[in-house]
Amino acid sequence: MTVRSAALLGISLFGAACSTAPRPPPLLAQNRELGSFAQAAAWPNAEPLIAIIAAQEFVAARHERDGYEYFQKLAREQPQRPILLSLEGLLQARSAGEIPLLSRVSWVEDAIRKLDRGASADPGAGRLLRGLVFADLPERFGKAKQAVADLEASLDIRESFPGDLDRAIYRGLARAYRTEGEEGRSREMQQRAGLRSLEDGEVASNFSVGSEEGFRFTNPRLVREADGVYIAEGFDFGNIAFLVDGAGVIAIDTGTTAETAAAAKKALRQVTDAPIRFVVLTHSHWDHVGGLAAIREPGTVVIARANSVDELKRMRSSQRTFSWFFGSRAVPLDIRVDRTVSSNESLRLGNLEIQLIPVSGGETNDALFVHLARQGLLFVGDAFMPYVGPPFLSEGHGHPPLTRYFNMEAAPGLETALRDLHDRYLPDVLRSRPIADILHDNYLPLSLRETPKAVLPYLLVRDHFLQRLHQQNAGYWQADGEGMDSVTRSEWAALLDEMGQRSEAPFVRVVEDLLARGDGPLGLKVAEMGLLRHPSSEKLQRARTKALSMLIERYSLVDPFRFIIYSQWANAPLPPVAGPSGEAR
Repeated sequence: MTVRSAALLGISLFGAACSTAPRPPPLLAQNRELGSFAQAAAWPNAEPLIAIIAAQEFVAARHERDGYEYFQKLAREQPQRPILLSLEGLLQARSAGEIPLLSRVSWVEDAIRKLDRGASADPGAGRLLRGLVFADLPERFGKAKQAVADLEASLDIRESFPGDLDRAIYRGLARAYRTEGEEGRSREMQQRAGLRSLEDGEVASNFSVGSEEGFRFTNPRLVREADGVYIAEGFDFGNIAFLVDGAGVIAIDTGTTAETAAAAKKALRQVTDAPIRFVVLTHSHWDHVGGLAAIREPGTVVIARANSVDELKRMRSSQRTFSWFFGSRAVPLDIRVDRTVSSNESLRLGNLEIQLIPVSGGETNDALFVHLARQGLLFVGDAFMPYVGPPFLSEGHGHPPLTRYFNMEAAPGLETALRDLHDRYLPDVLRSRPIADILHDNYLPLSLRETPKAVLPYLLVRDHFLQRLHQQNAGYWQADGEGMDSVTRSEWAALLDEMGQRSEAPFVRVVEDLLARGDGPLGLKVAEMGLLRHPSSEKLQRARTKALSMLIERYSLVDPFRFIIYSQWANAPLPPVAGPSGEAR
């Protein structure tokens, strides 16, 4: 699970003036993330992570009170699921600012009792959620010590969580220690969390992003996946796998740059000094081939699909539109392949035997699977990418945390759900039904109720799947006339400006109302339209920054690509989480 402490309870429960905040008005635009995860969270066999994400989406939309009432209903209907009670308590505490002052303390105390019961019933997730809430409570509640105990216990079992939570935990510890008056310990935990301020922290996972280093899903580490199988995670945008035998090493993919690949190789050398005999490239994207120079050694044989030369040519001609994906370092694509594969082949090295399997589909046309039958492992590259190819390229996983969720347990249920999705919407696409209307259906196949492991990967891939299906099968004029007469953003901005009598004030008023409702996407669009006509408006600049902050929070769990792009647009880098030594974990 990935939990943002700031997002869950990031502002003071008691404002400086102790005023009562108004309940936000309803959303104008659909929030598919909130609706989908809330619906799936109600299913009795839903994974706890689904419920946690649903709660976070209520928070990201600034509708904590609605979330509290929703989870209160679920907790009463399904008392056998303690996570629901914990989330009810969390959202109850988080919505305290909407409660009249004289009732506010008893409101929070009631939330505390629910969190205590949830933690007793579930010492894992329950204690973590309680610790994050207690860390943000004012001193008068006397819960800082318990917060420290809960969060330290969560650190001890963090490897059991299906996501990296270090940032959230360290931030919570920093706030709890500050409440206790231990400023030195508080600063240490804040430094580990990678935060400039304890008021920062919309993202609690170990994501990091910036203009120079690019994006990382997690912190650098070499993970032993099976006997002789090691995965270098977090050194780069993608993973590098190393299959180790006394006769040598087979590397699968090479990362994005020589610098990051060299760091991963250095970690490998803590395990073995055996030479790298083979490199297998699963496909020709930047983040899988760019680090080859650092991985290749004298005598290394590089293996790729026979058509990889065409894909590499296409990659060289493609512009990297969003630079924060891979950072500012050069990504070399002049790759020399020594051996090509056109059909199924075997490769032996010592006691290692792997099958090389060319496949169709996935991100590129040169996808190559690597199968280790004895270990029961299949390396698929990006064939199961949630985006069905980068959304900014004309394309058809090798990335944590995607490999955690798109796994063999999820595969059968995911296949059934995606076939249902395809069969349901292909006729609509062929009739040129507008993609926005299709997405607005927010469709969840009934089969997912019986396959809980498939719910999260389905929700991660669904919208991108439909958008790619529409792109490949519909014309450029849609049934509602969209596409017939193209209007630029500047022209729309000019129209809105005329309607607002050429003043920035109407833009500001509408954006502020949208953000108060939790409508981040609409708020961003209106703010940017206004800035096209009033580029010096400080109010619109601030509104744009606030909208981007909301979107970073909204997508940090469910769409890393949107998270990266909104972070770049906001110029909001997020440093890596540091370990106990102060170095990146």
